[in-house]
Amino acid sequence: MGRGRREKTFACACTVLACALLVGAHLAAAPGPSVEGSAPEPGPDYPGHAAGIRERVKGQGFTVVIEPPFVVVGDEPAHLVKRRSVKTVRWAANMLKKDFFRRDPEKVVDIWLFKDKASYEKNTRAFFGIDPHTPFGFCSSDGRSLIMNIGTGGGTLVHEMVHAFMKPNFPQCPAWFNEGLGSLYEQCREKEGRIYGMTNWRLRGLQEAIRAGKVPLFEKLLSTTDHEFYKKDRGTNYAQARYLCYYLQEQGLLAGYYRGFRDNREDDPTGYKTLKKALGEEDMRVFQKKWESFVLKLTFP
Repeated sequence: MGRGRREKTFACACTVLACALLVGAHLAAAPGPSVEGSAPEPGPDYPGHAAGIRERVKGQGFTVVIEPPFVVVGDEPAHLVKRRSVKTVRWAANMLKKDFFRRDPEKVVDIWLFKDKASYEKNTRAFFGIDPHTPFGFCSSDGRSLIMNIGTGGGTLVHEMVHAFMKPNFPQCPAWFNEGLGSLYEQCREKEGRIYGMTNWRLRGLQEAIRAGKVPLFEKLLSTTDHEFYKKDRGTNYAQARYLCYYLQEQGLLAGYYRGFRDNREDDPTGYKTLKKALGEEDMRVFQKKWESFVLKLTFP
């Protein structure tokens, strides 16, 4: 995130552009369900969890901030870590919960913000015993930690926060929508009190694929297994999923589509029937041409 800038946008980490962050309202942890006459289920022990992390990083220049449902850990100056906790984490969580997510993760999710490439690589090895597979950031295999090179920007952080919320809210969500929604908010801002995804660096490759006739039909994209989505033409899959979500957003349909897909997952595991219903389209080949024309008119930056 760029220091000293005030634009209301989040630059995608992959663009390595700085951006300013928006202040959002503080989120209180959502109360869990309770049975009349019984005590409510206890929530996560944020103070205890944060204390454990402080002991783990003691003397190494880290600041630890509780920002439910997350605990933020960063090695930038303390005021910057606190600023990111409020203006990125709190803002994004507030916006995402407003439109999409009713439940917090059941357990505390840690957000590790390493200040630059050297810190990111060194501390990912030191604290997690692995080499980072991306220069920007990723989610740990157990889903309990978001590990970021915050020096490249905050877009990847918002992307990974989507996954952290998706797990408890829509655990059967297929990769195409999970990544489509996450990547939509790699570059975003607030618009009329809601989170709003903007065009980003993925647009150029998608436009090239459309012109070359290499973009699959939506029925095929939505039916991909997780393995197929991630391993076969990964770049086009991400971009197509992102700009389908972008199109739904522009038509005012995205949040409603998400809820319909989530609630009808057993009957419609890929989301394709729900998509047709949301769009009001019978012939999806005709819609594909319409969507491709829409995408080819978009610009970035």
